[in-house]
Amino acid sequence: MRFYPDFDLTNYNSYRIHSACKNAFFPENEDEVFQIFKGEKNFIVLGSGHNVILSKEYYDKSFIIFNGNLNHVLFEGDIAEAESGILMLDLCNQALEKALSGIEVFYDIPSSLGGAVLMNAGAGGEEIKDVILKVRYLDLDDMKIKEIHQHEIRFEYRNSFFQQTNKNIILKAWLQLHEKNKEEISLKMETIKSQRWAKQPKELPNAGSVFKRPEGKFVGQMIEELGLKGFSVGGAMVSEKHAGFIVNSANATGNDVLTLIKIIQEKVKDKFGIDLILEQRII
Repeated sequence: MRFYPDFDLTNYNSYRIHSACKNAFFPENEDEVFQIFKGEKNFIVLGSGHNVILSKEYYDKSFIIFNGNLNHVLFEGDIAEAESGILMLDLCNQALEKALSGIEVFYDIPSSLGGAVLMNAGAGGEEIKDVILKVRYLDLDDMKIKEIHQHEIRFEYRNSFFQQTNKNIILKAWLQLHEKNKEEISLKMETIKSQRWAKQPKELPNAGSVFKRPEGKFVGQMIEELGLKGFSVGGAMVSEKHAGFIVNSANATGNDVLTLIKIIQEKVKDKFGIDLILEQRII
């Protein structure tokens, strides 16, 4: 297990907000995860660092990080048994090598598998719940490792049992894939990637869509109608490419991002009568 005191978190959050924590643990297997949580009580769990906002410059707490660790995958027929720390990009590439389809839509979604399950990540009408068979996790209440099947996880739009309870550490998931021609899988992956890059501000640090989509409305369109494209607070700016994104244009702080979010929510509420719900996790 890797351990670092006074750890710099700047490269471990996709906004690239400058922040640090008291200690950082990088467990490599289930036993190490169990041992950390058995002894560590004052902690914060961080996955790939996407879809999160670091609100503080320094955390007097330990971070348990799943990024480049706990990332093995085993394929048995058309089922993938993958550890929670694997990046969706890597999982998609390994599935491609096995000529297995079902997760192409996640190829360019920046997330670990654990993060994708936690928030039921998805795009284009496809969600991670569509391929999940079961999930293995550590229950922090009784410190027992358990498994839960798809129908018990209470998946909703960008939500799940794991996000609702916030007392469980996802260790592994089993995904039901299906065989398909490699060329077709690769074409879908590259098409999805090029479409996202054409629409989204990939050139500047960001954490993806800021708000959940309200029924019958498009968040980016509402924000654009308010004339907020390019509007900034400190180093945080509403993307000029896609108004549904906030980018770090000049050394933004967590407070810059949160202040900008509050302004957007207030203006959308005043103009459209809609309460925008944050999709990103504030730490």
